[in-house]
Amino acid sequence: MIEIKAKLVRADSAIYATGERVECLIEFTHKVFSDEQNTSRSKNANEASQENLAWASAQLHCYRKTSLSTSAGDRTTELTEMIGRTALDAVTQAPGEVIVATKPKILFCDLRLLPGETKMYFFNEFVPRDGPPTYRGHNIRYFYKITIATQRVKSKVQTLAVPIRVLPIPIISRPDELPVTVETNEELAPTNPFLEKREISELEISWHHLKNVTARRAPKFYRISNKRGFVGRFCLFKPAYKLGEDIVGSLDFDPGVSPRKVRCVQFSVKLQQQELPIRPQPVQNHQLQSQLSTGDDVSSINSFDMASIASGVVADSLHKSATSGSSRDKEAPEPIGKLSTISTSHQVCYATLQTQVVVPIPLHVTPTFRTDLVDVRWRLHFEFVTTTLMDFGIPNPEFGELKAPAEMPVETMVWNLPVTIYAANPLQIYAPNQTFSLLIK
Repeated sequence: MIEIKAKLVRADSAIYATGERVECLIEFTHKVFSDEQNTSRSKNANEASQENLAWASAQLHCYRKTSLSTSAGDRTTELTEMIGRTALDAVTQAPGEVIVATKPKILFCDLRLLPGETKMYFFNEFVPRDGPPTYRGHNIRYFYKITIATQRVKSKVQTLAVPIRVLPIPIISRPDELPVTVETNEELAPTNPFLEKREISELEISWHHLKNVTARRAPKFYRISNKRGFVGRFCLFKPAYKLGEDIVGSLDFDPGVSPRKVRCVQFSVKLQQQELPIRPQPVQNHQLQSQLSTGDDVSSINSFDMASIASGVVADSLHKSATSGSSRDKEAPEPIGKLSTISTSHQVCYATLQTQVVVPIPLHVTPTFRTDLVDVRWRLHFEFVTTTLMDFGIPNPEFGELKAPAEMPVETMVWNLPVTIYAANPLQIYAPNQTFSLLIK
């Protein structure tokens, strides 16, 4: 019996970024039980039973499971690629459809193990930069696995899968900024003429660029109002965040000089994830007529790339109708897709002039990304409960208590504000991995 054990070298976190190196230790052990061990001791070394493995390989696969409809051209390409594939590819396609695969690396050929003997091998591979991140959505899933395959003589191929989590690192959209980044790093570093110049990798430049994008503070103010008047003014200090950070903003309910006609009783802020299908899905006739009547151009909305999302152009153009008060913009519906509420912040603010909003971003969620089938975005969903009852009871009573009325006329309004969430450093996310094993009898 042969036991295969695989464990990632990074023990504190089984999370990697695109373009990062994955390292794994693989052990092959000839397991011997007590009765077999006594039998082998009585025999000579040459007569001891040996286990023989013909070959073993390891590679990284990215799988996709989806209920979205794909075009016929993709299916034809998949069938063409299936021709001439080996049995190993048929085995690795069991969990889902393989969309990204690295070249297999041969660990050994014709391995012979004595009873109780162990051989260890080292596997390393770069995560492809063009691959999607790990994502578990409503209609689509992306997941990565290190596939370790081996075969005994006259036996079938057996595989051991080691799952990993992959975070997306956006590629720099302007390559002309790379020399500026390198010169800035050299100016800040201490000068030593005896040190050799080290070349900066593309991953380090991407991390540096990502740090600058998420650390840049660009406060934006949004005036929130309904048909009855001014409700409040929201300030968002920066539009881009990393996993694990808090989305911090401020709300000002003071209208200023103009008299106050509406008051906010309470509000809630929800961090929501949007899953938007990119390719047109089969719709009913009444849905198609409604889209034609409203003039909803889905293709123009989905034609933005990651560079425009990072710069905030998409955020301003997509949600311009949500901040404006014209009836024409309100009639045009926005693509919503599948929504998932991640965190919520609720406050009662009837007698409050200013307050602060803090919404945490968990570490287990997937950042903003886009593939050929799905576009994952993030937004802040506001729900305001307003009333036209300005005061109740006697203001500043000299005796007694200030009691709230039993009934209050209220109205509810909603508002959506897009935000961009980027990946954090995988070393900052604690996710200990375990040892994966496989027994070959």
